[in-house]
Amino acid sequence: MPGDSPYGDFGMSRTDQWKLAGVVLATLLSIYVLYPSLRYYSLKPAERDALPATEIAKLRKKAIHLGLDLQGGMHLVLEVDRSRLSVEEAKDAVDRVKEVLDRRVDAFGVAEPLIQKQGEDRIVVQLPGLTDRARAMELIGKTALLEFKLVRTGDEGRNVWSRIDGYLAVHGGAATGGLDTAMRRAPLTAHFLELDNPAFVRNEDLPMVQKLLATAGLDSVIPFDSQLLWSSPEQGSRGVTGRALYIVKKDAEMTGGSIASAQAQVGLSQANPGAWGVSMTMTPRGRADFARITGNSVGRNLAIVLDSEVASAPVIRERIPNGNASITGSFDVDAARDLAIVLRAGALPAPVHVIDERSVSASLGSDSIREGLTAGLIGTVLVVVFMAVYYQLSGLIAIGALLLNLFYIVACLAGFGATLTLPGIAGFVLSVGMAVDTNVLIFERIREELRNQRSIRQAVDLGYTRAFRTILDAHLTTIISSLFLFQFGTGPIKGFAVTLIIGLVANMFTAVLFTRMVFDFVLARRKLERLSI
Repeated sequence: MPGDSPYGDFGMSRTDQWKLAGVVLATLLSIYVLYPSLRYYSLKPAERDALPATEIAKLRKKAIHLGLDLQGGMHLVLEVDRSRLSVEEAKDAVDRVKEVLDRRVDAFGVAEPLIQKQGEDRIVVQLPGLTDRARAMELIGKTALLEFKLVRTGDEGRNVWSRIDGYLAVHGGAATGGLDTAMRRAPLTAHFLELDNPAFVRNEDLPMVQKLLATAGLDSVIPFDSQLLWSSPEQGSRGVTGRALYIVKKDAEMTGGSIASAQAQVGLSQANPGAWGVSMTMTPRGRADFARITGNSVGRNLAIVLDSEVASAPVIRERIPNGNASITGSFDVDAARDLAIVLRAGALPAPVHVIDERSVSASLGSDSIREGLTAGLIGTVLVVVFMAVYYQLSGLIAIGALLLNLFYIVACLAGFGATLTLPGIAGFVLSVGMAVDTNVLIFERIREELRNQRSIRQAVDLGYTRAFRTILDAHLTTIISSLFLFQFGTGPIKGFAVTLIIGLVANMFTAVLFTRMVFDFVLARRKLERLSI
């Protein structure tokens, strides 16, 4: 009767039934975790465009993420310049720069970026999927120091220009030597298309004006509470292009710390309704300060200064109590969105310099995927053939465990949100080798017991029991080594370590638990006279 069998109705012991339940549960869970990856990477471009952006974002978040070397992107090493900071500010400057970069890149929408410290004053930034170098450099390198400064009145500006011209007429030296007598009397303003505040300089006159402004001692005639600031490049006036030169108060009325949010919008400029710009909303304290500043300065220009360049300088028509302001200029949609991102994320506390830059094209990433998968496939096929020929039916059981092992590894990568890199594929292949090595140890142990005249069941039991200690030692030492690689390695090394650790844990589950369960099931249902091994 069924109840008389120690192996129950299915020819399995209670322990093996629990093992089977565990394998089935792990497999079903893996299928559930892998579904978003299968769905996301099987979508055709037309199907992807037809789906809502929110659904695509959810699928991308749950899918296996491809690293920089597989999908292309940028690798940057930044050095934080702490030379101008005080001792107290310099202590945590690198950490604060990293926090700002985290917020910027997160808002930019790069999937699975890597931003981590390297040494004392360096930060490694990896941006998978982003290949627009200019845009990445603008996003990463912009200090984004936002200041609101009052522009000096027209009379004040003309007075400063006159004082500068008087100084240059006497001290200009080589800079004015090639000019005629009339221009020597007004060497600076002779190059202005418009003499006001701001003054406008044509592109062809920019080199001479910048040379004149670099004259030694010129700052002595500029009022101590004022400064000269250029506008952003390629401004227009009277149908020509150039740059405006402003005289503004040196001390800022407000800074970017008063900004609560910033959004890219179109139609902010009355002069150019179709142009893009950035609208800003102030914090409660910023609103109060802005209302006070605008109320006390009606009729004057307020310069919005970004990284020491005047982005725009609108006229204050009336007191603005709601704390809303805007930056307009020669923005396209991407430039406006990127500026909004850096304003929301905040200014960098110190300048950063790019000391290493590498780009990986999407085509190179595709080649890496294809070659890596080809190498793994060839290796796996060779292993399958060897196991099937050398270990016969037992080899087929090991192959089943190996395939299950690979399935679990991929599912774990998706479930943990890990990023698959080319070194990760190498760890993937190495875990396959470890899985095969585990089965070889077990099978050779079983063969040894059979040669010692053990029964088939005794040989299987002793083979697994005596090989287990060796297998466990090998896996634990490799896992410990991988943990050190993960802790102290950089991005690609971490990817290798993560994949290898997952593969080793999965291997202990499949090669030891799954194959033993299959052997127990076969031996319980049949009385074998010979084991195919």
